[in-house]
Amino acid sequence: MRVAVVGAGVSGLTATKCCLDEGLEPTCFEQSQDIGGLWRYTEHIEAGRPSLYPSVISNTSKEMSAFSDFPYPEDFPVFLPNARLLDYLRRYAKHFSLQEHIRFGTTVISIRKHPDFATTGQWDVVTEADGKQTSHIFDAIMVCSGNFSEPSLPLHCFPGIELFQGQYFHSRQYKHPDVFHGKRVLVVGMGNSGVDIAVEASRVAAKVTISTGRGAWLLSRVFDHGYPWDMVFNTRLMNLIRNNLPGILSRSFINYKVNQRFNHENYGLQPENSCRVREPVLNDDLPSYILTGRITIKPGVKEFKVNSVVFHNCPEEEPIDIVVFCTGYKVSFPFLEEEVVKVENKHASLYEYVFPTHLHRPTLAILGLIKPLGGIMPVTEIQARWVTRVFKGLCQLPPQSVMEKEVYEKSKNQVKWFGLTYDEVLKIDWLVYMDKIASFIGAKPSMLSLLLKDPQLALTVFFGPCSPYQYRLQGPGCWEGACQAILTQWDRTLKPTRTRVPARSSSLCPSLLTMMGFLLLLAALFFGFQ
Repeated sequence: MRVAVVGAGVSGLTATKCCLDEGLEPTCFEQSQDIGGLWRYTEHIEAGRPSLYPSVISNTSKEMSAFSDFPYPEDFPVFLPNARLLDYLRRYAKHFSLQEHIRFGTTVISIRKHPDFATTGQWDVVTEADGKQTSHIFDAIMVCSGNFSEPSLPLHCFPGIELFQGQYFHSRQYKHPDVFHGKRVLVVGMGNSGVDIAVEASRVAAKVTISTGRGAWLLSRVFDHGYPWDMVFNTRLMNLIRNNLPGILSRSFINYKVNQRFNHENYGLQPENSCRVREPVLNDDLPSYILTGRITIKPGVKEFKVNSVVFHNCPEEEPIDIVVFCTGYKVSFPFLEEEVVKVENKHASLYEYVFPTHLHRPTLAILGLIKPLGGIMPVTEIQARWVTRVFKGLCQLPPQSVMEKEVYEKSKNQVKWFGLTYDEVLKIDWLVYMDKIASFIGAKPSMLSLLLKDPQLALTVFFGPCSPYQYRLQGPGCWEGACQAILTQWDRTLKPTRTRVPARSSSLCPSLLTMMGFLLLLAALFFGFQ
C-alpha cells in the first residue's frame, strides 16, 4: 500500500516511521532541503515553511516530548533549545532509516480523488521538483504540513492602523531583538510567541507593552518542587483528580495552582473569565520583568494613531514606534480541494482531529492539527499509529453520522471547558486524548494487568508522569525497552541538572511526593467529614 506523506517535520517523520512499522510503503514529500519543519531554524523566511526565532525553547520537557520508542539522550537539557530538538529529530530519522523515503526539494501541488476513489480510495498527487511536475497515484495520504506557515494578520480589527507611521509586522517575521533597540514596542497578543518576543525586546527596547484583551494564565517550566511542569501536571493521578472533581472544585483547584506562584490579578494577567480554563502561557521571566517595569500589560487595542495607540478603558494615548502582531496562524491546505477538507473560521471538521468525517473511504488523514496541553510529538505519533492501522483495515472508523455527532459534541465541550470559541483554538486534554487514541489500537496501558505483573511499574505509571513510553507496554508496536524507559525517566531528567551533588543529597522520588500528597488529601477529606 503506497502512502504519500506531506512534510518532513515532526509529524511527517513519525508518520513515515509508522508506515514502515505497519509494512506500508511511504513516500515523504518535503519542499525544503532538510527535515525538521518548524524546528529547523533558518535566518531567512521561506515561503510555505514555518519560521521561528533562534532563541525558541520547547515548552514541554524532553521525557514528555519523546517519541515512545526513542528516548532523548540523558545529557540533553530538560527543556530543549530548537537546535537540540532538531538534533534529536535527525537521530530519530537516522536510527529508523527514514531519510531514504524522503524526497527533498519537492512541493505537493495538488491532491485530488482518483476517478475510481469510491471503490479504491486512491488519490492523484501532483508534485513539483526543479520546475518539473510529476503525477503519482497513492493508496492513502497523510497530511503533515502543520499550521504555522500562513500568518493570520487581521488588520481590519485594528482601527487606524492605516494611519500608523511606525513599523509593524507579524511575529512570523521576527528573528532577532536588534530591531527593537531604543524603540517603544507594542506586542499585540499574549500567546507563547508574544510573551517570548516581549521579554527579548525588553532587554534592548526603551519600553515594551503587551496588549491582551483576554489575559492568560502564566505557568513556569519550573513547577512544584522544581520539577518540569508537565511531568507534574500530566500524571494519571492528577488527571483523575481534575476530571472527577465537581466542576466548581476543579476550577477552584486550577485557579489555586496557577496563582500559587504569584497573583495574576496583581500583574494584570488575570483572564477575563477566571472560572474557566484558559490556554496557559509558558514563560519563566515575565513576572519579574513586570515587577521591574521592563514590561507593562495593557488591555486590548482600541485604535491606532499616527505615532501612538489607544487602549480600551485607557483614555490617554501611548507613543509607539514598532508593533508586533502575535495573532496566530490560519489553517490552510492549498493542495487539497475544499470538498475534501473544508476550513471555516480556523476549524476543520475532523473526527478526533484526524479524519474528514464525510469521505466514503478513510484514506486521507491530517496529523498534528491540534494544540495539546502537553507534548505534540507523542500526540502526532499516536495519531500516526492509529491512522496506519485504519489504512490497513485493522481499525474501523464509526459511521459518518456518529463521527459528525462526536465532532459537534466536542465543539460544545471545548467552549465550556476552555472558555474560548472552538474556532479560535484546537486544544485538548493531553492525557485523555492520548488514552483514547491508544485504546483504538489496543495500546492503552491496563493498570490492573500491570499491577498483577509488575506492581512497581504500575505505581510508577499511575503516580508518575504519563510519559509516552507507557503506550509501548502492550498492543501492536510494543517495545521491549518501554518498561526500563519508564523506570529511568527521572534519571534522564535529573542527569543534566544534578551537575553538583551535595554530600547529603535527597533522592525522594517525585512520584512518591505526589502519592504522599494524595494520601494527605484523602486523609483531610476523610477527617473533615467526621
